[in-house]
Amino acid sequence: MERAFWNTPYLSNLDANVLSVEGRDVMISPTIFFAESGGQESDSGTINHIEVSQAIVDGDRIIYRLAADPDFAVGDRVNVQIDWPRRYALMRLHFAAEVVLELFYKKFPGLEKIGAHIAQGKARIDFALDGNISQYFASILQDVETLVAADLPIESRFTDTEQLRRCWRIEGFSQVPCGGTHLRKTGEIGRIRLKRNNIGAHKERVEIYLVD
Repeated sequence: MERAFWNTPYLSNLDANVLSVEGRDVMISPTIFFAESGGQESDSGTINHIEVSQAIVDGDRIIYRLAADPDFAVGDRVNVQIDWPRRYALMRLHFAAEVVLELFYKKFPGLEKIGAHIAQGKARIDFALDGNISQYFASILQDVETLVAADLPIESRFTDTEQLRRCWRIEGFSQVPCGGTHLRKTGEIGRIRLKRNNIGAHKERVEIYLVD
């Protein structure tokens, strides 16, 4: 299965071959339809104009569960469309979260991330931390703004093709393992705001929002 969403994350429409059909569960290749992984939510969209209700990662496969019975068979060509505004919001928030996390790691070596989630409306990162994390927001936001203003290229590539391991890299900043969909340049993140959410004893949540 070719994961075209890695090499062409800005593509929102393509034709694909049907590899398997089991009831309403189908596999296709190539695919631009990202399935939830690493905290980034799945895309929304259709296969042959039939809504995909769930995208499931199963080993090296991605299985798409349709909302209605498929009108195609193995070997057919089908059209795949994803909700581009949703994908682009996820890409921007995903990378904003990646940058914020790296900045916290750089400022506080040994800081432990205990959770993360990327949705269309916001991203969040959970840390094991005592104290109010918002005291560091001004410094983190200043560094994010500097990186955004520099509009640096973001390189996305395989580190292990057989194991489908990938990373992103910004020259002079960081290289981080990640299998999500990535922006081309840091400038695309745009303006963000941070919000603190205390989620329990010794736990701090940073919520990230786009400011358009």
